[in-house]
Amino acid sequence: MSLKVHEVNVRSFFNPSKLADFVVNPYVGCPHKCRYCYAEFMKKFTHHSEPWGDFLDVKRCDRFPRPSSLRGKHVLISTVTDPYNPFEKRYGVTRQILEFLAECEDVHVGILTKSDLVLRDRDVLKKIAHVRIMFSMNSLDDTFRKIFEPHAISPERRRNALKTLHDDGFVTGIFQSPTFPELTDFRALIESVRDISNVFWFENLKLRTLYRTQVLNLVRIHYPELFPLYEYLFLHGGAEGYWAARQAEIEEYCQQRGIEPAIYFS
Repeated sequence: MSLKVHEVNVRSFFNPSKLADFVVNPYVGCPHKCRYCYAEFMKKFTHHSEPWGDFLDVKRCDRFPRPSSLRGKHVLISTVTDPYNPFEKRYGVTRQILEFLAECEDVHVGILTKSDLVLRDRDVLKKIAHVRIMFSMNSLDDTFRKIFEPHAISPERRRNALKTLHDDGFVTGIFQSPTFPELTDFRALIESVRDISNVFWFENLKLRTLYRTQVLNLVRIHYPELFPLYEYLFLHGGAEGYWAARQAEIEEYCQQRGIEPAIYFS
């Protein structure tokens, strides 16, 4: 994988957030190069000229908060990068942060990733009081993955990692994000992980200006029969009713199976 990698010094890995008491993003940028990635907005703050997915800043920090200051706190890793991107093998920033968190009493840690590299750190994760590990998945179709998530691992590998973690006693979950209209089969996805996932989150596709044209062009090229629908939803204001109907379907399906979903559709 060819991209520009730099090490940068930061004041702290831990940032207060509305999503959790603290969010931790060990890297800036993400080599997965997902075509729909909302985190591209980070370029406004980092001043990178390279396209999103073509650079990675490796954060370095020698200062950590007092372990006692995180007692009972919720820490989310991470929100605008993947903590287990392929370069974590070399730099180990995520593992360094987890080793610190293992020293903190009664801390709650959530991890969101697309990578089975998380399996490497099971030894450290078992030392943390409360851990939830979630995989971002929006399709079981690897052809879809190659189009929209070209450098992420296959859905099959994600599911296998989810099973390994679940069988090892961890609290696991899936984050169906983003849900692609008529391309994401939420029923198939739920059934594939129903016995190995404790938590089910759902989020809809939001096409912001930065990457809207790119995603629509990929739909037009690879799924031309769906392009009129995507034009209607994302260019002509038809999304609200569509997502309301999909949310109702997910809620009903989950209720019938004893699943309590968290749905973040807007």
